[in-house]
Amino acid sequence: MGDAGRWAAGGKPCAASVRAHSKTVLRTFYDFHRDIGTRPVLKPVWRSDCTRPCCDGSDGEPTLIERILPSVAVAHHAFDDAVDAELFPQEAAVVAAAVAARRREFATVRRCARESLAELGIPPMPLLPGERGAPLWPRGTVGSMTHCLGYRAAAAARADEITALGIDAEPHQPLPKGVLEMISLPEERAHLSSLGADRHWDRLLFSVKESVYKTWFPLTHRRLDFRAASVSFQPAERTFIAEFLVPGPRIGEDEVRRFHGRWLVDQGIVLTAIALLPARPNLRQVAR
Repeated sequence: MGDAGRWAAGGKPCAASVRAHSKTVLRTFYDFHRDIGTRPVLKPVWRSDCTRPCCDGSDGEPTLIERILPSVAVAHHAFDDAVDAELFPQEAAVVAAAVAARRREFATVRRCARESLAELGIPPMPLLPGERGAPLWPRGTVGSMTHCLGYRAAAAARADEITALGIDAEPHQPLPKGVLEMISLPEERAHLSSLGADRHWDRLLFSVKESVYKTWFPLTHRRLDFRAASVSFQPAERTFIAEFLVPGPRIGEDEVRRFHGRWLVDQGIVLTAIALLPARPNLRQVAR
């Protein structure tokens, strides 16, 4: 969707909710046909009205994190801290005693979150830390935030389209000495050693476990030890599976025994994402 998709007849900008609905329709159409093998020749693309660091830019390509999320999720990212990222007074109070760098990343990731929520038709509002620091998202939405050296991102979706969401970003570097042994099981370390040396798989494993926790906690309100889930990677598909070794979250009458997710390494950043979607018979849930 290029410029024409942002403007209504008469040259007036379309409302954010209209643009978001148009994106959802196009993404769903494309994903459905990709799933059944009759994909359209061209993938739908769109451009943001905004050229600030949180936005995708003007090339029509999804953000890095959007590349591993289902099409019903919206995400914005930044590679540095925006000077004009503002906080609501309630948010500013949370980081009032923090160092300047922490205040900047806190503000940038929340602006990314508000940009994402705006595409869902949600007006700007404070996004405060809740229980154990997990962000409190507006009613009817789910989301996740992440920040690391050189990257900030936030993703959001409607709660009736995604049940739970977790994203994580890390620098594509080896973990500090001794950390892998603290966060992993012996069988996971054996698995990583079989994957080759083209990726820092230890850092990928750490990122997956962060995404697992961010998805797990809003569903359970329970802590999850790093070694309470066993992770395996499928390198060719850039996917992973996290099998729980403790009772999993319950959604309705069903217990979730594993999370499926996707990963990406690009521009020196490790990215992982989990999106727990409601059951949709006959439709395989795929990322962009």
